[in-house]
Amino acid sequence: MTADSPRIESISWGRIEVAGLAPGKDFKLYPGGGRPWDWRETGTEHEPGIQPADVEELLEQGATVVVLSRGMENRLKTDPATLQSLRDRDVVVHEAETTEAVRIYNELAGHQPVGGLFHSTC
Repeated sequence: MTADSPRIESISWGRIEVAGLAPGKDFKLYPGGGRPWDWRETGTEHEPGIQPADVEELLEQGATVVVLSRGMENRLKTDPATLQSLRDRDVVVHEAETTEAVRIYNELAGHQPVGGLFHSTC
């Protein structure tokens, strides 16, 4: 059985609080845990956006559903190659403004093996 994904306890501009983790700005969350999301690891920028490598860790940790936040002002895009890669693997994807993405993610956490990328600014 897959471990539950950690719940997001609060979100505000520049700050996310996740159960069991130190507060931070951006997070990668997945079944059984999570960590800060450092965009520099994969060269992610607002455009072209979330890279295929950004979601790879979520899948490796057992996520079969992925929630991608677009930022509080919807400025973070998702590279089309990322969406194609997820579709090719039959992964259900939700993209939304960050507060809506948090709502979707928390609704799924505990019921499905969900992973997510969360950006708490623009």
